[in-house]
Amino acid sequence: MNRAKAAFLTTRRFANSLAATRFDVIAPLLYSQVTQSSHLSHFLSNQPHFLSNQSHFLNTHQKLFFSSTPNSVLQLVLANKWSAELETELSESYPSPTHDVVIYVLKKLDKDPRKAWDFFNWVCEKDGFRPSSSVFSLMLRVLVHKNSMKEFWIALRKMKEQGFFIDAQTYMAIREQLKKGRMDSDVVAFKHFYERMVEDNAADEVVKSVVDVVLGSEWSDGVEKELGEIKLELSDHFVIRVLKELRTRPSKALRFFHWVAQCSGYEHNTITYNAVARVLAWADSMGEFWSVIEEMKAAGHELDLDTYIKITRQFQKSRMMEDAVKLYELMMDGPYKPSAQDCIMLLRSISGSDKPDLDMVFRVAKKFESVGNTLSKPVYDGIHRSLTGAGRFDEAEEITKVMRNAGYEPDNITYSQLVFGLCKAKRLEEACNVLEEMEADGCVPDIKTWTILIQGHCAANEVDTALICFAKMMEKGCDADADLMDVLIEGFLRQRKIDGAYKLLGEMVKKARLVPWQATYKNLIENLLEVRKLEEAFELLHLMKKQNYPPYPEPFVQYISKSGSVEDAADFFKALTVKEHPSSAAYVHVLKAFFKEGRYTEAKDLLHKCPHHIRMHGEICKLFGSTEGKQKRNTTEDGGKQKQASKEGKRKQTTTEGKQKRTTT
Repeated sequence: MNRAKAAFLTTRRFANSLAATRFDVIAPLLYSQVTQSSHLSHFLSNQPHFLSNQSHFLNTHQKLFFSSTPNSVLQLVLANKWSAELETELSESYPSPTHDVVIYVLKKLDKDPRKAWDFFNWVCEKDGFRPSSSVFSLMLRVLVHKNSMKEFWIALRKMKEQGFFIDAQTYMAIREQLKKGRMDSDVVAFKHFYERMVEDNAADEVVKSVVDVVLGSEWSDGVEKELGEIKLELSDHFVIRVLKELRTRPSKALRFFHWVAQCSGYEHNTITYNAVARVLAWADSMGEFWSVIEEMKAAGHELDLDTYIKITRQFQKSRMMEDAVKLYELMMDGPYKPSAQDCIMLLRSISGSDKPDLDMVFRVAKKFESVGNTLSKPVYDGIHRSLTGAGRFDEAEEITKVMRNAGYEPDNITYSQLVFGLCKAKRLEEACNVLEEMEADGCVPDIKTWTILIQGHCAANEVDTALICFAKMMEKGCDADADLMDVLIEGFLRQRKIDGAYKLLGEMVKKARLVPWQATYKNLIENLLEVRKLEEAFELLHLMKKQNYPPYPEPFVQYISKSGSVEDAADFFKALTVKEHPSSAAYVHVLKAFFKEGRYTEAKDLLHKCPHHIRMHGEICKLFGSTEGKQKRNTTEDGGKQKQASKEGKRKQTTTEGKQKRTTT
């Protein structure tokens, strides 16, 4: 019996024991086949904000090409190997490099560090161009790969020599990339380099003085007077450094920005406008942000591509979707257009809300196509995802037909989105039917599609039916994975079917050789201990150990120290044992927990069961020694009080007897 078959039989038996209802026979196909043209016309006529030109949406595969300075430079670099001839051609066609064009080209070359480095060096040698901190930071992020670390360190040293500093966001991004690439020595060296940069930056008294004045009180003529008394050598770099220090106070950063513009001999440019835009791109300063964007455009400057990507990610993370869409439209109308991937990510973010705003979806799709782009399968998926998430299933079906007309057949992504939407709308039977429709169309449901279906049932508290779906999935030869197991276990626990969750996980680990997530184990252990199922929790600890997960002692320690026995603690130590004994720290942790609960006698009994080297451990000796000393002091004090009370009693008795004798006499 193979693994899949064994797992299926186990799951089927388990499902039969728990399910309250049987799995119905699959119903007919969810949607009837209708003609393409009539439904598309109906769909478009009811979507005024979608693509006004239907021929574009029908996808004629005619992409419009246009020439612009940034694109022409980029295409020239991409189409040729780096050489002296290429440098000559670039110099002739692009004699005066600008900050925003350089950012655009470097951003588009982020998958080709070698060519990006060549372009960076060429542009830095041009008269009149001086790289900014944002150009250096972008170059570093492009170079942080194993094959280009030599160039990375050269760029980092150049950056420091020219007086620039790495901001915290760039530092974290580079550090994570180094860790991901397992470049441990570079992680350490970069950390030390960054810390020295931070110290040097903090030592700049002029920057510190300006920041102190601005933060010291509300903006006024007095603040401006104090700033005017500081001897300043204004430069783009200086302004950017002050703005970064004021990033937690956006309104004051903007007041400083405008004050600088009034200073004689200084004028803001693309670099400083982009810097202040990054500072203002937060929910509590959106009015100021859009005001600066308008001011920037009026002055003939553009938001560079790197700044756009940082800001739009911030907007999407903060669920400021209206601002994200508005900014996308603005960028698509400018020379530095976001990539197709940026459009896809924005559509995905919109669809991620509980009630996707379809107006925003249509605006993004329309803007994407209006500049000559052809709608790709991921873009169609983004539109379809929002429609199904909003419960607009008729329109979603029409989009699927239009997508087919464009040459893209529905796949697991398309069907999974439909399943998700139907489950969200509590139309579970229809969601099950979609999987039959998939197979009829020659698309085999994968583990992700099954997981979405099962999760939908669990979310609707239909755990028994979810388990039957799970058994059906196994019967079709699709093996479960850790994600699906976590979904099922969470569904069981939500209905407080803790025994069922425990049995299911145990069977899948032992018979299907599944390796659940560590978080799944932890969640189930905590729930078992809540209902005093210590033995079962120990069994999960054993399974975790076999699958090379680190121990999870905390809930056991809390449970045993409060209500467990000495034998429970001893069993816990056995469960933690890898070779001969658990670590000394484990013993110390448990004994301290007993002390914390005031269970000194149980702690002493447990100590006697511990190995000799633990009983002689310095911290444990100190722990028990201090407690015994305290107990002796308490005993001595109690004994002294008793003796004193006894003497007082005898004295009173003697006095009373004397009085009685005198009275008798």
